[in-house]
Amino acid sequence: MAINLRKKLPQETTLYISDISEAVIEKFYQETAGQGPVAVAATGLHAVQVADIVITMLPDSPAVKSVYLDSGTGILAGVSAIACKGPVKKLLIECGTIERATIDKVSAAVETCAQSLPAGSNIDFSDAPVSGGPMGAQAGTLAFMVGTNNPEARFPQIKNILKPMGKESSIFLCGPVGAGVSFKVINNYISAITSLASSEALNMGVKLGYDPKTLTQVINASGGQNWVVSHSNPVPGVQENVPSSRDYEGGFRIELCKKVLEMGIELAEQAGARTVLDKPTLAAFEEAAADDRYKGKDARVVYKWLSESRST
Repeated sequence: MAINLRKKLPQETTLYISDISEAVIEKFYQETAGQGPVAVAATGLHAVQVADIVITMLPDSPAVKSVYLDSGTGILAGVSAIACKGPVKKLLIECGTIERATIDKVSAAVETCAQSLPAGSNIDFSDAPVSGGPMGAQAGTLAFMVGTNNPEARFPQIKNILKPMGKESSIFLCGPVGAGVSFKVINNYISAITSLASSEALNMGVKLGYDPKTLTQVINASGGQNWVVSHSNPVPGVQENVPSSRDYEGGFRIELCKKVLEMGIELAEQAGARTVLDKPTLAAFEEAAADDRYKGKDARVVYKWLSESRST
């Protein structure tokens, strides 16, 4: 994502980056050499002091709370530190797939912070999780699901910021803050269930002795067509350049799939929405992820888990 952002920023604009891995930072320097200035922001506090727009993509809720809310090194601590110099104008965007409750907590903290800022200040927090995986990030074709409480003023700006990393037609205004992560969790919920259902169906066909490529063609031309079968087929050898063609390396790790299913269950409970497929699907991914043969693999390895398991 950040590489595409650096490529399309004005040459004179400095891009500040931050990562816990020095090796990742060094690799970024090498891959963006000559494209424009790059510097390191050591903490969230540092980042918001040197940049008017701060984009974070953090792995989980504890990391989000630390980066935004830590009283010594957090982004909001940085906002408060520069408030003595005059009006503060900042846009904060979190692009990770994070629990809705955490996004709501950060949003409330930003609003509280904004009330103590000098007249003329303008600080907004938005969530904009992504879909498209590592391949979409590399190609700059990600989809973004944006939640903002100030859509008329902020969404055009946010869309312009995100365009270097995604398709303009796939940057969606989903609603107020929190809607973005809700949409993402709902999407991932469908994707996880579809991955298991597609793997079960394709495994059924293979066990019956049918050609998985022909079966895939039929499914793609029929009512069972879905993204997993057509774009990331779980059967090795059916498609090139997908995780199943390289022993399920790369892609969306099965542990992350389990996590987003858990988030989907939590969101459904918050909404009071009845679900039927969530817990059986989660149980399947938990069993597969607990097996050393499948740990760390792309979630579509659930096909291999099924094919190597005995039917009950």
